[in-house]
Amino acid sequence: MESYADWLRARDDDALRALLTARPELITPVPADLAALAARATTPAAVSRTLDRLDRFTLAVLEALLVLPRDVTAAALATALRTPRKPVNAAVATLLRHALAWDPRKGRLRPAPGVRQAFAYPAGLGPPAREVFATYPAERLAALVADLTGEERRGFPDTARLLDRLGGLLAEPGPLIDDAGPEARAALEQLAWGPPVGRVGDARRPVSVATAASPIERLLARGLLAAEDDRTVTLPREVALHLREGVLFRDLTPEPPPLTGGRAPDRADLTVRAAAGEALTFVRLVEELLEHWGLEPPPVLRSGGLAVRDLRATATLLDVEEWKAVLLAETAYAAGLLTRSGDLDGEWLPTPAYDLWLRRDTAGRWVELARGWLRTDRAPGLAGERDDRDRLVNALSEAVVRPSAPAARRAVLDVLAAAEPGLAVDAGAVRTRLHWLQPRRANPLRDRLVDWTLREAAALGVTGFGVLAPYARDLLDGGDPEPGLDKHLPAPVDKILIQADLTAVAPGPLVTDLARELALAADVESTGGATVYRFTPGSVRRALDAGRGADELTALLARHSATPLPQPLTYLIEDVARRHGHLRVGALSSYVRTDSPGTLDEILADRRSDALRLFRLAPTVLGSSLPRGELLEGLRALGLAPVAESPGGGVIVTRPDAQRADPPPTAEIFRPRTEQFTDPSMVNAAVRALRAGDEATRLAERHGEEQARLRADAPAGEPPRSPAVATVDRLRSAVERGARVWIGYLDQQGQSSSRIVEPVRVEGGFLTGYDATRAAVHRFALHRITGVAEISDDEN
Repeated sequence: MESYADWLRARDDDALRALLTARPELITPVPADLAALAARATTPAAVSRTLDRLDRFTLAVLEALLVLPRDVTAAALATALRTPRKPVNAAVATLLRHALAWDPRKGRLRPAPGVRQAFAYPAGLGPPAREVFATYPAERLAALVADLTGEERRGFPDTARLLDRLGGLLAEPGPLIDDAGPEARAALEQLAWGPPVGRVGDARRPVSVATAASPIERLLARGLLAAEDDRTVTLPREVALHLREGVLFRDLTPEPPPLTGGRAPDRADLTVRAAAGEALTFVRLVEELLEHWGLEPPPVLRSGGLAVRDLRATATLLDVEEWKAVLLAETAYAAGLLTRSGDLDGEWLPTPAYDLWLRRDTAGRWVELARGWLRTDRAPGLAGERDDRDRLVNALSEAVVRPSAPAARRAVLDVLAAAEPGLAVDAGAVRTRLHWLQPRRANPLRDRLVDWTLREAAALGVTGFGVLAPYARDLLDGGDPEPGLDKHLPAPVDKILIQADLTAVAPGPLVTDLARELALAADVESTGGATVYRFTPGSVRRALDAGRGADELTALLARHSATPLPQPLTYLIEDVARRHGHLRVGALSSYVRTDSPGTLDEILADRRSDALRLFRLAPTVLGSSLPRGELLEGLRALGLAPVAESPGGGVIVTRPDAQRADPPPTAEIFRPRTEQFTDPSMVNAAVRALRAGDEATRLAERHGEEQARLRADAPAGEPPRSPAVATVDRLRSAVERGARVWIGYLDQQGQSSSRIVEPVRVEGGFLTGYDATRAAVHRFALHRITGVAEISDDEN
């Protein structure tokens, strides 16, 4: 084959599908033809991104391919690497599948264009002598060769001939190294395993075997080091291989390092139950956090994010460490349950999606949170640290965004999934395994992401005792983890045990409606296997402030109580209700009014009321210079139960779920994610489009028509029309059946056209499919599709 593009063109459809599945970024968007695909696959960015996915052994095979002579065989690679043929063959198959290597002659391998530029020093080796000395002037090369061979210089120097002669001398550099002395050999040994460059002063100074004084001069005089510039010397490849005794890599193994760690409990059910318990707790804490922020939202900092004092207050409220409070908030944000309201002076508020989330069962809620955490590019562990400019990194700020976070998180969990049953892999073993699996991605941040991921996975309930939970494996595999988790969670209960000491015990997670009502009317006293609530005058008043009536509250508790309501609780509710609303607070700044002048006399006589700045306006009205909210709190501190009054005299009811923020549209809604293109149907459509584009190019070249295209003729007549709901249903049906359809489509100018389309996906307001009339994969906005009609097999 003449070129890399020809090799790609000769690959069968299965090989192309494997390539596009392994490198989905190559079809975002789909190239016009296979020549364009070849050009895109060999760009520096595309090559680097693919190399980042390779493990250490496969990278070593590729580096050996760069070092060995052209058109090398797999057997020669195995010999050079001193490794059995089987793992080498597997690595070669991976390189061919990723199109990082190609075989223009069957079994004879070459690196793909662009790969050589991605490695500064493959296998830690410098260039061959011919390349490294190519920058030497001809006169200096002639002097060097003459000095090494003892031959006299004759005629005009021929650079190519001199380079060949020098390369031949360095092919067996043993005598030259011995002649340079042990100190010079020690200097070479420091460069032998790479990198093969060193820094010296005045590297280009003229030296000869006779005049060389220092070890570096003796090496330069014998061609064992080459001067690249005034301060850099390079070790020729032949010399390095001699020092290595022909070995390309030290400690190279085709197998990943073993995983080590502690042992989880022998009973597997204990592990999954521990993980499920953490999952239940995490869901409850997220709900508690968002309920509180819906009532008292913290402000958004001008620089973005959450203030440290608000974070600490939240951690105290939830009784968790600060890092876990950050994780709860960041996970809720990643799942779309939390956002900021407005651009200026905004607050952190739950979104309307939170109310829908509450309607789901516990397992369904956890799945949404876990998927958000798994995919987010935010690293909660960075919160509280200092950035490069010594500025504090706040939770929920853009400073915690790290594009590598989701890939690192997924890689850590994949390592846990590969561990033997019952092995709790420690962080050091995970880091070591990842350094082998993805050596090019190794950096200090990834090592820290390993620790954070393990900690966060335990808090989320993804792991139990350090072992990946079975339902978490379903999450990683793209399946539905909800059934696997649900069977390990306690069933929600709608009954509570109310006791005479004004406490209520919930023996398990409560159904959503009861949980919200009970949180309104009582305070949480303790959590654990069972949650203990305590009724107080303040908590009952809170329910009455939210618009609940005394009879309504009593009936609710009686309906959900496993035993008759204790008299102390009914007395408490009746007593608070009797005094509730007896006082009315309005605005002067504010006022207090009541039908009982005696009550106002008692307030004025109480020394604690001095701070309220009260004065009598009428027998039943007191005025105050305090704002209404402060006056309400002050009167409640006196043991009273006032309510807020509107200017018209009505009671202002406070609703705990009144505040919500609409989430801003995200780019994810409009831009397809890369992982969407790994879908087999999408890959198949892309292969068809590439083949069609190639055929169109061939026809254009054959007929000399630049605009020639391989297209299906659109059906005659007016484009079809159908109701919007029917349009979507028909398109989804066509996706399931793999059928072609005829659609009418409006362009941006409102002009209607007919298209023949093979639908692949209907999602996010778009139809993605192979457009046979344009010989390309295209995304159609659903609102621009005027109608859909079926195409019979005869028409196809």
